[in-house]
Amino acid sequence: MAPKLLLTFVIYRLITTVGLTLDPTDLLRLGLDGHLSVDPSDVAGASVDFGMMTRAAPLAVLYPSSAEDVARMVGAAYRSAHGFSVSAKGHGHSINGQAQTSSGVVIEMSVSEGVRQWGLPRVSEKSMYVDAWGGELWIDVLTTTIQYGLAPKSWTDYLYLSVGGTLSNAGISGQAFNHGPQISNVYELDVVTGKGELLTCSEEQNSELFHAVLGGLGQFGIITRARISLEAAPQRVRWIRVLYSHFSTFTKDQEYLISLHGQPSNQKFDYVEGFVIVDEGLINNWRSSFFSPRNPLKISSFGATGGVLYCLEIAKNYHDSSAETIDQDVEALLKKLDFIPSSVFTTDLPYVDFLDRVHKAELKLRSKGLWDVPHPWLNLFVPKSRIADFDEGVFKGILGNKTSGPILIYPMNKNKWDDRTSVVTPEEDVFYLVALLRSALDSGEEAQSLEHLANQNRQILRFCDDAGIKVKQYLPHYTTQQEWLDHFGHDNWTLFSKRKMAFDPRRILATGQRIFQPPTPALSASSFMPSLYYYS
Repeated sequence: MAPKLLLTFVIYRLITTVGLTLDPTDLLRLGLDGHLSVDPSDVAGASVDFGMMTRAAPLAVLYPSSAEDVARMVGAAYRSAHGFSVSAKGHGHSINGQAQTSSGVVIEMSVSEGVRQWGLPRVSEKSMYVDAWGGELWIDVLTTTIQYGLAPKSWTDYLYLSVGGTLSNAGISGQAFNHGPQISNVYELDVVTGKGELLTCSEEQNSELFHAVLGGLGQFGIITRARISLEAAPQRVRWIRVLYSHFSTFTKDQEYLISLHGQPSNQKFDYVEGFVIVDEGLINNWRSSFFSPRNPLKISSFGATGGVLYCLEIAKNYHDSSAETIDQDVEALLKKLDFIPSSVFTTDLPYVDFLDRVHKAELKLRSKGLWDVPHPWLNLFVPKSRIADFDEGVFKGILGNKTSGPILIYPMNKNKWDDRTSVVTPEEDVFYLVALLRSALDSGEEAQSLEHLANQNRQILRFCDDAGIKVKQYLPHYTTQQEWLDHFGHDNWTLFSKRKMAFDPRRILATGQRIFQPPTPALSASSFMPSLYYYS
């Protein structure tokens, strides 16, 4: 079937099956090299995300072959007299429908053969960077760069996320205290703005767009290429977990470790995270791979106050050539910490295996049917000055003794974040990520139900508001513009809105974030039937 005839057929199906309300001539003129689909399986795949708590079926799904395809589609939306939205979808790991749209087109940014023909990811050994397609998964970026003995500096815990997706939020893990979030490690971007313009931007070129898009929640453009900073990749990792029964001691040690970010590499850890253990009895959850199920540990055996334990998770990178000194370096750092002496759990593994550790847990959960379930996650940035109050009110209060998933907690240094980007963080030099990464299970147990976990999230936010704890949501989700204004604060909201008007004035992009009112289609599908046949 000729390409234009095929596209005409797709548009006809859009009209007859899902009620297309935009002028089909806008799409017929695009000259797309990729594939525009209304296949029910494609539409269904774009209708859900990892959160599995919201569903929105797009009018069509575009599988682009190039950045130009992305620009053509967004340009059509921008020029359309009747309006439709465009949302970019990476690996679909959003929680609350942020990459969904029911009044437009979802662009499936995952890598296709057409994109592969660009030769991305492309590594520059001399300049120490990698160019990656916006829909590339970080695991594939790592697989490419490691062949050159190089790797990105900053990561997320889970590598099966898209480059454009994490850069549109921040991208954080245990390296952030040292290298900053992933958005602090980008040299250059190619971006399709809400006007359909394909622009290259950096600190020096189109800098306002560059800073707007980083952490911009997809509001200002779709990232089609990112130039990411690299460093020499270590070969192995010493991975350590130690336990604490007192929160103040736990946070003191975490804050001490991140204060070492400016020290020589042998005098600091390369990764600092932690998690909270509130489940009664066993403390062997899916992130606790150190604890053998055949030799389970109990919270009571460590004298936890308030029935809560805190686990410090740290890692030291090294090369085979420095294996003789790694024990000495680690021991020197551990001597300065006040953990429970009998609680040291250590393992040694290849660097790539350490970075990909969560995927192994994913495979286990998938095998048990526990991955494709609702995920009412709540991620908060909590100021250092109020983290103890948060512990008392949430960890030792609201949560009770059942969690239905891991609870991460670790501090970061604000000076590693660029305040010119769109991300909002607390106004303190040190702030914590608290991530309640819980799964709702249909087990018949109320504490694991979606309703119970969602209600707990609301309780936590209400507690913070009532206690005056000025948290900021990471991967934020709000339903009213007033809530977004409160999230950003007056000055940041003014800048955010100004950037929206500059780069996406018709409010086409990422309408699933519910920040701005989306464009509204004005006319019915039947009024465009004559033009369909005219352009066939």
